Amino acid sequence: MKRNMLRVLIPAMLLLSVQVIAGDAEKGKALSGTCTACHGADGNSVNPIWPSLAGQHEDYLVRQLQLFKSGARENALMAPMSANLSEQDMADLAAYFASQPLTMKAADPALVELGKSIYQGGNQDRAIPACMSCHGPTGQGNPVSGYPVLANQHAAYTALQLRAYKAGRVLENKDDVNGQVMAGVAQYMTEEEIDAVSSYIQGLKGSQ
Repeated sequence: MKRNMLRVLIPAMLLLSVQVIAGDAEKGKALSGTCTACHGADGNSVNPIWPSLAGQHEDYLVRQLQLFKSGARENALMAPMSANLSEQDMADLAAYFASQPLTMKAADPALVELGKSIYQGGNQDRAIPACMSCHGPTGQGNPVSGYPVLANQHAAYTALQLRAYKAGRVLENKDDVNGQVMAGVAQYMTEEEIDAVSSYIQGLKGSQ
């Protein structure tokens, strides 16, 4: 368990903040028109398979746009959307979405017990660390280490990402350190645990 935790935490300590350009939220709002179809006008997606961006850390959003643009993170929809964005555009969009309040959601009551168990305590027998060790007890993440806000994210989207990590596809991307960490964690999770922890995350509130 200790070795697995070190595998999770050490890469994060080596990460540097990627946003060196100050973003302008007003300019980001003007640029966000092409984002609204999937992510909502204010960054709150109405389709649960697309992530909400509202309230996310600016540096994290910039980094993901950089990965999409470079092709290091593959996505058929995001590749063309990010292709013509400058570094300033990315910073402005990130500043806008980070400034928007995230819509509160709820967890499935039937999945809370298992989801809470995994999120708060992991599973030592299968080397699954607690999610909150990196993402915090209320899912607010850690912008310095590059860990995103998870609280109130759509359960369907989170589950899709965990299953992608479980499949190991991100291990081919050497630029995505945190993705490699998550792939190493998700490979030990059962389908039931993925659904439960995703639902629990959807219901997390910053005040818990």
